[in-house]
Amino acid sequence: QLQAVESGGGLVRPGGSLRLSCVTSGIIFSNNDMAWYRQAPGNQREFVAQITDVGDTNVADSVKGRFTISRDNAKDTIYLHMNNLKPEDTATYFCVIPFFDYSGQGTQVTVSS
Repeated sequence: QLQAVESGGGLVRPGGSLRLSCVTSGIIFSNNDMAWYRQAPGNQREFVAQITDVGDTNVADSVKGRFTISRDNAKDTIYLHMNNLKPEDTATYFCVIPFFDYSGQGTQVTVSS
C-alpha cells in the first residue's frame, strides 16, 4: 500500500531551522521523483522543492537559499532542510509522490516569536 509519512514539524522562532522527513512505502523509492508542497490557511497548495530519482533538485524562488531537499534511498526517505525560517513559511508541509499524484497527511510548521 502506497504511503508517505511526514514528521519534523513544530513551532520555531523566526531565523530558526527545522528538518522535515518523509518516509515512504509501497513504491520503488529509488525510481521516483519526490517533492514537498505546502499550504497555508486560506491559500492554495504551493510547490516548495523537488528531487528527481537521480538527485537533481529544484526549489521555489520563495525558499531558494534557505531550503534544500535531499533523499536517502537506503531509508526510502526524503528531507527538507529549512533554515532562516520566516513567519510566511508557516504552513502544513506535504510530501508528494508526483508520479502517483499521492500526498501524505502533512506536518505543521509554525514560525512565530
